[in-house]
Amino acid sequence: MASYLQIENISKSYGPKILFENIGFNISEGDKIALIAPNGTGKTSLLKILAGKDKSDSGGKITFLKDIRISFLEQEYDYLPERSIQEQVEAGAAGFLGRIGPEERIEYWQRLREHLSNFNLGDLSMPMRALSGGEVKRVAIAQMLATEADFYIMDEPTNHLDTDAIEYLESFLGRSRCTLLMVTHDRYFLERVCNTVMELDHGAVYTYRGDYENYLEKRQERIDNYNAETDKVRNILRRELEWMRSTPCARTGKAKYRKDAFYRLQDRADAVYTESRLSLDDVAGASRLGTKIINCKNASFYYGGKCYLKDFTYNFQRYEKVGIVGRNGAGKTTFLNLILGRFDPDDPGEFSGTIERGESLKVGYYTQKGIDFTGDQTVLETVADTRLLNRFMFPHEMLNTRVSRLSGGEKRRLYLLTILMEQPNVLVLDEPTNDLDIVTLNVLEEYLKEYHGTLIIVSHDRHFLDRLVDHLFVLCGDGEVKDFIGSYTQYRTFLKDREVELRRGNTDSCNADRNRTGSQKVKTTTQKLSFKEKRELEQLEADIPALEAEKASLTEQISSGTLPYDKLQEASERIGAIDAALEEKEMRWLELSEKA
Repeated sequence: MASYLQIENISKSYGPKILFENIGFNISEGDKIALIAPNGTGKTSLLKILAGKDKSDSGGKITFLKDIRISFLEQEYDYLPERSIQEQVEAGAAGFLGRIGPEERIEYWQRLREHLSNFNLGDLSMPMRALSGGEVKRVAIAQMLATEADFYIMDEPTNHLDTDAIEYLESFLGRSRCTLLMVTHDRYFLERVCNTVMELDHGAVYTYRGDYENYLEKRQERIDNYNAETDKVRNILRRELEWMRSTPCARTGKAKYRKDAFYRLQDRADAVYTESRLSLDDVAGASRLGTKIINCKNASFYYGGKCYLKDFTYNFQRYEKVGIVGRNGAGKTTFLNLILGRFDPDDPGEFSGTIERGESLKVGYYTQKGIDFTGDQTVLETVADTRLLNRFMFPHEMLNTRVSRLSGGEKRRLYLLTILMEQPNVLVLDEPTNDLDIVTLNVLEEYLKEYHGTLIIVSHDRHFLDRLVDHLFVLCGDGEVKDFIGSYTQYRTFLKDREVELRRGNTDSCNADRNRTGSQKVKTTTQKLSFKEKRELEQLEADIPALEAEKASLTEQISSGTLPYDKLQEASERIGAIDAALEEKEMRWLELSEKA
């Protein structure tokens, strides 16, 4: 396949720190590439240079071999809270919209509405300030996808997205014929979307055709071959050393080229492959944890007229590992703040019930927002333990670096260290995988698997949850929380199997799901349905397929490009209403099916 993009001799450094120097590579049309490198080694800088948002220090050369349309998704979406979604997109895509004609602009807005509808954001008049972080990210992605670019450049596209949104983006990119270069920490997303992995390592670029598993295998082969070659050089060096140490009389007549070659061999023999990676071996474990952790009884919480928690009763156990999942805006962070007693005392909302916490609790709370590092403090001023800093990939030359100069991933890694070094016995992690590189995540997962305390995780990273949690609290909306026993993948399989059975009109679908998934089940109290509830269940099983069919029809109409603007607006708003109704009806259907 012919090259699509050629990059030659580009470099980037910040002060004395060289991120990469004189690197080059080619991208072919149809490549879907994941760029992998440790935090702080220049992944975002490289993407910005390719997208034209930054420049190479050394000049270099970036050549697109076709007249192509490029679209760039940055990690942080720049928006104004007072704008509506439509106003924000008009501003954010102004450059693109200004380069296309009237017909193409209409098509752009049609595609945008379709993507927003699939992201459950059908109302373009909604103000940006009313959106959650994940919903803001959906607007940014929809704005990008609607350009129908030939080449997408994406920096951590799954950050802040819930699983429904991730799976939609995953499906779109997987079937699209676009060319893609992205940085991502989401290993499932990478595996299902990308056909190539590109690694930035020790200032060089290595390309591996194939999936993530192939990358891991081939990378290890490369390192093993490199070190085997070093061993061969050492054997040659040993023989050359014997020659260099021969009799003084012979030494005076030694050829200069042999001496020069000897010193080159010395340099090569010392070049064993070394990898700077996070180590948690020296981080102290959890402090002693008593039998009483967090006991909740009939806990309910309302804020601004919205119910975030309703009649929640549960006693957290020692050493359990639980994941908290739900759609963007479902109240996952609010749930954490409630059970930890950290909601705003000046504006606490309406709380009822009881939440009791054990006296021995020592909570380590890793928040989405992170912490504000004071002023211009350095890495060493933030954490005074040089040994631990080195273990967390902050070498001696970085100790006097201002925290403000660190990359997003380096800041998150430093923040994680400040929490773990306090030896918490209850570790609460709110979206811990955002901005961390894949190597760091692998090491963190191994540490958390052996963590001897209670672990509570909010995350949309399916791989991370699958490796760590024993069960899930599913926040279904309107304050309802369900306890699912099993992994996150098992939960998603349960939902998809249930949808299949529902479409078939099988009234015994819940029992069929349970038989298929074995021990995977949602804890409920067994009750009999009243006559009224039976009729309601039957009606739901008729309503849900009808709504899904209506949504599919409207989506097809929007995609056709034939609808006038007013009808397009009407169809988009109707899809938004259908999504809301489906969510409510499906949750009620699940509740009644379990009860039956």
